[in-house]
Amino acid sequence: MRIVEIIFSPTGGTAKVARAFAEGWEGEVKTIDLANPEKDFSTCAVDEGDQVLIALPSFGGRVPTIATERLSRIAGNGATCTLICVYGNRAYEDTLAEMEDTARACGFNVVAAVAAIAEHSIFPQFATGRPDATDTAQLRGFARRITEEATDTPTIPGNRPYKQGGRGGLVPQPAATCVGCGLCARECPVQAIDADGFAANPETCIGCMRCLRICPVNAREVNAAAVAAKAEALSPVCTPRKENELFL
Repeated sequence: MRIVEIIFSPTGGTAKVARAFAEGWEGEVKTIDLANPEKDFSTCAVDEGDQVLIALPSFGGRVPTIATERLSRIAGNGATCTLICVYGNRAYEDTLAEMEDTARACGFNVVAAVAAIAEHSIFPQFATGRPDATDTAQLRGFARRITEEATDTPTIPGNRPYKQGGRGGLVPQPAATCVGCGLCARECPVQAIDADGFAANPETCIGCMRCLRICPVNAREVNAAAVAAKAEALSPVCTPRKENELFL
């Protein structure tokens, strides 16, 4: 059996969850990276016999728009599909419902879904180090259960119409210590960073924080006062440990 992993993971948390989960299955793994801005996703081949895993992050309780747009170009061809939404210990709200609708519209046969925790991409003090060893063991167990118990009619939570989406408003910009290596511009999933001055376009940036995480000299920054205020507001809901969930 071939496993096809379709992921959007700007800072690596979603990819880490997907890897842990896929270890519960057996087969060769092919990865389709939806964060690649140069890829023509209409050419990505998924066969009916593939076991597909779609793993996307929850941004404010919704799927990032660019991930939905790119996923919608991939033909599912009736392949069995499990959905994983990954969130930073706040809430995933309508993310799984939106993923389900998009996947079914592409022709995937959705048989199960998982909501999983990873370290918050903007506020790493929440869900620090997750998925941890406990999460990894649980995700592998979920994969095995899906193999044994999945049906074509899973009960997946979420509202339709979906909640209103929107960017978080935190746009990383270059600091004075920027050395001009250009890595941030090359790796930005939405090509929002100018290739000369390395400033991010606030109208294009989705606040995914990839540029901040990958900068080799830590020369990307966001407004410190805004970060502190948002972290304080989120602390009551994001601090208590939440657990991964399986929907069959």
